[in-house]
Amino acid sequence: MPPPYDVHNFLNLLGIEIRGEGEETSAHLTVRHELIAGTGYLWAPVVVGIADALCAFGVSRHWPEGAASFTTVEAKVNFFSSAKENDEVVGHAMPLHLGSTTQVWDARVENVTADRTMAAYRCTQLILYPRS
Repeated sequence: MPPPYDVHNFLNLLGIEIRGEGEETSAHLTVRHELIAGTGYLWAPVVVGIADALCAFGVSRHWPEGAASFTTVEAKVNFFSSAKENDEVVGHAMPLHLGSTTQVWDARVENVTADRTMAAYRCTQLILYPRS
């Protein structure tokens, strides 16, 4: 069982809504003015926040027995496009490797309004166990 923590505080701050359960978990965001960078487009850390949150939710649903927590040891993102104010953005994540010491996750973030992929994200999570 994952440790009790509330990632929803950060997600609520950004306005990211997590929907679904298990492998059907997705993130939804309507881009609002406060999330727009000086370029006029969605601030890149918001996109990473969507992807990273989905991968974290995924790890917590594939928790190895005896695990105490997890931490990101590597993350990579490729940006292909962005979003503007009032655009609808959605993200999905899927596991690539579900080991007992590491997990590797991919997430894709899409601009539904423009029908374009915004970013591909991959992270490696180190599974942490209690010290004896």
